[in-house]
Amino acid sequence: MKKVFIVAVFLQLCLGISAQQEAQYTQFMFNKLALNPAYAGSTEVACVSCLHRSQWVGLEGAPVSQLLNFQIPIFSDRVGLGASVSHDVIGPTNSWKLSTMYSYRLPVSNGTLAIGLQGSLRNYQIKWSETSATHSGDQLIPGAESTKVIPNFGAGLYYNTSKYYVGLSVPSLIRSDLNFNDATYSNTDYGREESHGYLMAGVLFDLSNSIKLKPAILMKYASNTPFDMDLNLSFIFFEKLWLGATYRLGGNSKESGGFGESLDFVLQYQLAKALKAGVAYDVTLSKLKDYNSGTFEVMLEYCINRNDQRLTNPRFF
Repeated sequence: MKKVFIVAVFLQLCLGISAQQEAQYTQFMFNKLALNPAYAGSTEVACVSCLHRSQWVGLEGAPVSQLLNFQIPIFSDRVGLGASVSHDVIGPTNSWKLSTMYSYRLPVSNGTLAIGLQGSLRNYQIKWSETSATHSGDQLIPGAESTKVIPNFGAGLYYNTSKYYVGLSVPSLIRSDLNFNDATYSNTDYGREESHGYLMAGVLFDLSNSIKLKPAILMKYASNTPFDMDLNLSFIFFEKLWLGATYRLGGNSKESGGFGESLDFVLQYQLAKALKAGVAYDVTLSKLKDYNSGTFEVMLEYCINRNDQRLTNPRFF
């Protein structure tokens, strides 16, 4: 029964049109570049960050993701450039994605409005040797492995002030064909890379001279999927220590007793003016909780100070 359950989970994650195909990160409030190309350059200095996520630890074939981001503002901060390399493994699937971002930043009122564009190439691979066919000798199943290179493009808007931000983006606008079968079975809805839309927002409150409160929200949309959302509440102590919790919708349907996908905890620390580290742990709330030991993330960010500018400590957005 456990093997049957694992196969069912894999099919829902990788093959079904109703699946959330893009990798999700609990520390989304520090990973805006991968979600919205308009964020490129918003840090006002060159920054590089890396993130690792192991989801549903202990469940065979569960998602494992790595991400490397780089961004830099140029032309007096009016233009932002960014690049992102991501790696995702789910069961027998292995995906590498290279994205480049461009943003044009306009002073508006008390903040900055950025318009962003993104181009990407995804190398998508399935290792069929790691699967077991229900009917042996099925001619529709390819050989040892199959690989596709998939181009895509996206766009986004991002507005921020010193006290709040809001962003809207669709990183992949093209519904690419992921089918490895011949033309007779291609161009169907069984193997599509769906477009994902993101709406993000956050605000900063000063509770005292040493404590700040920062709520943040990330809404996620893909066609033929249930509504999904992350709600985060973080406290910032002495502008160095971040403690937060996130509630993620999803998981089982209400009819089956579901009340969310996970409850997540985030800890970050400003090690120096240019260096920040963070960890996160997700407690699974759905029925998958009986088959895994939770999810963990680690994150590291380094910002390169320019010679003519002191780096603000820290950047809250």
